Amino acid sequence: MTVAQALAAAGIDSREARLLLAEASGFSEASVIAAASAELPFEVESAFLEMARRRREGEPVAYILGRKEFYGIELAVNPAVLIPRPETELLVELALQREVASVLDLGTGSGAVALALKCRKRSLTVVAVDSDLAALAMARRNAGRLNLDVDFRHGRWFGPVAGERFDLVVANPPYVAAGDPHLAELRFEPRNALVAGADGLEALREIATQVGSFLRPGGWVLLEHGLGQERAVRDLLAGAGLEAVTTWPDLAGIARVSGAKLKS
Repeated sequence: MTVAQALAAAGIDSREARLLLAEASGFSEASVIAAASAELPFEVESAFLEMARRRREGEPVAYILGRKEFYGIELAVNPAVLIPRPETELLVELALQREVASVLDLGTGSGAVALALKCRKRSLTVVAVDSDLAALAMARRNAGRLNLDVDFRHGRWFGPVAGERFDLVVANPPYVAAGDPHLAELRFEPRNALVAGADGLEALREIATQVGSFLRPGGWVLLEHGLGQERAVRDLLAGAGLEAVTTWPDLAGIARVSGAKLKS
């Protein structure tokens, strides 16, 4: 089977097919495109067709490849962690705009936000928390590969940082409602990283109501949330006694991050 025949037989998006064939063959995507008439070795053909089968069944490309780029860094991912999304880069951008010395990342998953922040600002003290040990193992693996010093801790939300205060708290917590029909499209990703109760606000509610006790005076909290949740999140932050409550849109124009600060 030639390269062109294999790509045609894959039955998936052409760009994704090229990415998977490049992975199976060990060559670049550009080389795959240039070698359309080349015969594939049997082992490469078999590996590629197996990858294509997994993709046809809905498995995300990031899990098949075992990696995903986020904010200019490459992260290892597996089904224990949520795949980092481009819209979450807004959380990193907003965090980097603030002059802070210490950051707490809640629900770190693959470590995407914590590691992106540490990579851009090495002087930051970054503590990252997750309740899932498999996710923490992946985050630590990513930190080690990137040679970034992040303090990873196991536990639920603020549990592992009792008595500590930070200049900035960031979180991309679960915010999908339990009955959301879009969950079917996300069936390969960890449900505990997606679903937050009947209204999708369970995790956001818990974080917003407690965060003031973990912020230094003048410290900020930045929370990623879903479409249409911005008013509820702003109300939670204001109700917790925080000020300068604001929402920022992502590149698609969707209200994506809401934040506030503790009075100085």
